[in-house]
Amino acid sequence: MSYVIAEIGINHNGDIDLAKELIDMAHNSGCDAVKFQKRDVESVYSTEELDKPRESPWGTTTREQKHGIEFNIVEYKELEEYTNEKGLDFIVSCWDMVSLELVEEHLDVKYHKVASAMATDKEFLEALNNSGKPVILSVGMCTDEEVDAAVDILDNVKYILACTSTYPTKLEEVNLNYITTLKEKYPNLSVGFSNHYNGFAALMGATALGS
Repeated sequence: MSYVIAEIGINHNGDIDLAKELIDMAHNSGCDAVKFQKRDVESVYSTEELDKPRESPWGTTTREQKHGIEFNIVEYKELEEYTNEKGLDFIVSCWDMVSLELVEEHLDVKYHKVASAMATDKEFLEALNNSGKPVILSVGMCTDEEVDAAVDILDNVKYILACTSTYPTKLEEVNLNYITTLKEKYPNLSVGFSNHYNGFAALMGATALGS
């Protein structure tokens, strides 16, 4: 049985109407869920990085750009309700402890999605255990040892996703055989595929390999 997640991430550009349009597109395409990303800007980025000049529709610094594309928790609640009305599951990738605490307090996500960049943060993974929610673990930037460590820490991994963390992924970088490797290594977990390749070829190949 397939479970298809439409990655919205931060592609809404901080526009809640655009976010709802993307949810509509996911619904009309037959997806099962949508996934957003949540960051506490001051936690994720250094002051030095945030103070750098950066021209954008939101201002002239990186800080203004990063804040401009982030929804607050009230907006996320509105999007969760809209998603559920469409019959889709609502999922959020949290990138820091502040965001995780906000999501846990105010939302009822179907899964917690662990971005590969967070897969080595032991404190974060242990906090996910405390949530009691099932977890989707993406391992695009992880070594084999880091994947093992994350799986050992996490209590409730539902899916583990093969992934190449380049945007967009080149054909020669897709490495679909890693799906088979994960299936052999973690026979008790459902193995999926997180796609960063343009087009459908990688998805069809992943499906053929049993993701």
